[in-house]
Amino acid sequence: MLRFLVRRLLTAVLTLVAISMTVFVLFFLGPADPASSMCGSKACTAAQHDRIHKALGLDRPVTEQYTDYMKGIFVGRQIGEGSGAIDCPAPCLGVDFRTSEQVKSVIGRTFPVTASIVFGGAVVYLIFGIATGMFAAVRRGTVFDRFSSGASLVFASTQIFFLGSLLLLILVYTLGWLPGPSYISPFSDPIGWVGGMLLPWITLGLINSAQYSRLSRAQMIETLSEDFVRTARAKGAKIKAVYFRHALRAAITPIVTIAGVDVGAQLGGAAITETTFSLPGMGKTAVKAVTDQNLAVVMAVVLIGALAIVIANVVVDALYAVIDPRVKLGSEAK
Repeated sequence: MLRFLVRRLLTAVLTLVAISMTVFVLFFLGPADPASSMCGSKACTAAQHDRIHKALGLDRPVTEQYTDYMKGIFVGRQIGEGSGAIDCPAPCLGVDFRTSEQVKSVIGRTFPVTASIVFGGAVVYLIFGIATGMFAAVRRGTVFDRFSSGASLVFASTQIFFLGSLLLLILVYTLGWLPGPSYISPFSDPIGWVGGMLLPWITLGLINSAQYSRLSRAQMIETLSEDFVRTARAKGAKIKAVYFRHALRAAITPIVTIAGVDVGAQLGGAAITETTFSLPGMGKTAVKAVTDQNLAVVMAVVLIGALAIVIANVVVDALYAVIDPRVKLGSEAK
């Protein structure tokens, strides 16, 4: 198992290096001038443009620019020279030259909001989706099975901005059952944090649980017909042990794969959810950065999104070795 995880980690590192190179090429070696984008085309003076151009190191070879950028992430760097130099400690993701704010401060302020939405929503749609799909498979052909299948199709066809706005209108503004969406640090006020995040979690839970309900139902139906499940029943195993210890464990592997990809992708910025509920998360910040041509923020969000997806895949691979013993045996055999 150790060798299995080491190989996955090495692959993840190589993937991140390739992604960082690709992102750097797209943003700094494209047809547009990075200095003009960061400075702003309307309010940018020639002196400001030259200062940003020199601070970014655009007058140096490409390899030095990339090395300097990556060095800043791990050990920090100094952006610019002379009296106008900006000390950017690690992890240095650049500077917003319009506000003189370091990008890591922007990410540090917005990422907790996105993480709260993503992880809280994941708990809701995984528990609700897997439970619904499992019971639908066990009660295949019943009214509950048909109702859950129809409901999953409805929610799978619904967009976040529509359902979120509808729930906001009904549950917050009309009935007053829930507080308005807002972000409060869970370390300062856990109850306020849950209250402010509850509506986004419900919205994500209803929409995303649809695919997990359908997938877990299909996997459970297939697993319940396997020989090892019939053997467990023949040996007199309790029905709960058959369903949870044997069938669900075998059926959950593809669900873990999709969940890892979904969570990793959403950590890159749940822009639609954050915009719908007016939450200052990383996705909403990235959309505004694109509109403002704030290159440093956009590039940082892209790198963090890629990092989240790669880490999620490594975690999924590690969970495989725990859930399915055949993965561990296969890695050791090699």
